[in-house]
Amino acid sequence: MARVAPLWLDHLAVERGLSSNTRDAYRRDLVRYSQFLSLRGVDDFEQIAAPDVQAFQAWLATGDADHSPLAPASVARCVVTVRNLHRFAVEDGLAGEDVVADIRPPKQGTRLPKALSVEQVQALLESPDPESVEGLRDRALLELLYGTGARISEICDLDVDDVARVLASPDAGLRLLGKGNKERVVPLGSFARSAVEAWLVRGRPAWQERAATPGPALLLNSLGRRLSRQSAWFALQKVARGAGLDVEVSPHSLRHSFATHLLDGGADVRVVQELLGHASVTTTQIYTLVTVEHLREVYQQAHPRAR
Repeated sequence: MARVAPLWLDHLAVERGLSSNTRDAYRRDLVRYSQFLSLRGVDDFEQIAAPDVQAFQAWLATGDADHSPLAPASVARCVVTVRNLHRFAVEDGLAGEDVVADIRPPKQGTRLPKALSVEQVQALLESPDPESVEGLRDRALLELLYGTGARISEICDLDVDDVARVLASPDAGLRLLGKGNKERVVPLGSFARSAVEAWLVRGRPAWQERAATPGPALLLNSLGRRLSRQSAWFALQKVARGAGLDVEVSPHSLRHSFATHLLDGGADVRVVQELLGHASVTTTQIYTLVTVEHLREVYQQAHPRAR
């Protein structure tokens, strides 16, 4: 494992261009796999057999004294990681047989994205204090997330130069670098523009001065460094508490809300696919299930002959 895993992770970075966040997730899965194989006394990659992988899947799902059971989605991801690792080993001549070729990850039920209502999003966006530097930063963060449907990593990776051209021209779109280094251009609405401009003029300079070496990052933390994904998540939780929301709120729930509200408003699913940066429209179509469920609820509540 110590020989094969690094080669596969390098392959993902160099030849497939996967992001460091995706590779880190795979690396964590492989650590679990390696730990389990050690427990079974398997210390040679060529010794791994199908029953070992089947036992690994069961171990993930049931847990033991040292670790809690994983959710079905996490188990499925780990199994897919292991399948891809073994396939790579065979294709690269590092193993003679793909012992996991016939092993399938556990089936999962359709999990609908959790979207906030328009009213909840409005309360969230109005919660940050516009008179504080932190409030200006948080407002810009939230408006960018909801206004573009971007992933949190895509927003945190933005530099000032990335938004300068968009602010200068109302018709210009914001360039985002998504999974697999795939670039897309999304519109930036007036509310997001205003929030970003306010942050750049009245907020960012105050925190940029605190950095030993000022950098190009658009969104900063209080030390003047680039805002991390983790810090952005904590900032969002703080804003949600301030807004009095009693529902789960995360950067990804704003992405879900962006897509759901567009479809509710009549947007074509393929347009939403492009805006979200999904490689396949199948991924985007799950949001249509959300809107159908919403329509069903409205019908049940509003139509006199619904019940």
